[in-house]
Amino acid sequence: MRHIVSVGEIAIGKGNPLVLIAGPCVIETFDATIETAAFLKDLTDELQIPFIFKTSYDKANRTSLGSYRGPGMSKGLEIISSIKGKLGVRVISDVHRFHEIAPAAQILDIIQVPAFLCRQTDFILAISEAGKPVNIKKGQFLAPWDVGHVIEKVVSTGNRQVLVTERGTTFGYNNLVVDLRGLAIMRDMGWPVIFDATHSVQLPGGAGKTSGGQREFVPSVARAAVAAGVDGIFLEVHKDPECALCDGPNSLPLHSVRPLLEQLKAIRNALLSIDT
Repeated sequence: MRHIVSVGEIAIGKGNPLVLIAGPCVIETFDATIETAAFLKDLTDELQIPFIFKTSYDKANRTSLGSYRGPGMSKGLEIISSIKGKLGVRVISDVHRFHEIAPAAQILDIIQVPAFLCRQTDFILAISEAGKPVNIKKGQFLAPWDVGHVIEKVVSTGNRQVLVTERGTTFGYNNLVVDLRGLAIMRDMGWPVIFDATHSVQLPGGAGKTSGGQREFVPSVARAAVAAGVDGIFLEVHKDPECALCDGPNSLPLHSVRPLLEQLKAIRNALLSIDT
């Protein structure tokens, strides 16, 4: 049985259009964040691709102590709420601590479980009980078949709005690889699968005090994942990735988003036409 996750007017999974979850890794300034959100909304409206805006108000899992983390929960959620209201977009963000869940649930349309917390049972249960759709970022250390245990934790609370996001698997030090077999294994669990094409080419800690990345491979892995049948694509984008305060090496510049989305939509439509 394949489930559909509803995020407002957006239906994800089971033959619905490919959804895009995209935005900057972290809030740097309000102006830069809303500029990126507006660009993505206009583009996805034109291409008729369902869009959910992502960013983080706090990156609590940065490589080094001195890395930029964001404006924090209060100011960050205020910025996300403002963007949501001004542009009329659905929004998603990571939640790292128990005390953040309630205020985040008042604003976010999807609450996201960070990859490094995907096995924290009590935390997952608390997030699931907030009554919002939950996006579980699959940890780089987790086998695809073990994702079923995480889903079981969410569903045990009565929450049946679950997304699973693949973002690569640790392969040696400072390196991630994507196993396309894992996408099929997780899809067979029945819940929508999202593919994070930008984190999948990240090199965690690969630049010393920060993470490196290989953004040149994003189009290739994204096309492969859509061909494998994922229900959505997750992208980190930035106006000037070389100057980004977080995840710049694996973020896409804005000008490269349109051609990639056009390709991904064509692949998705081809698959849907075969299935019907």
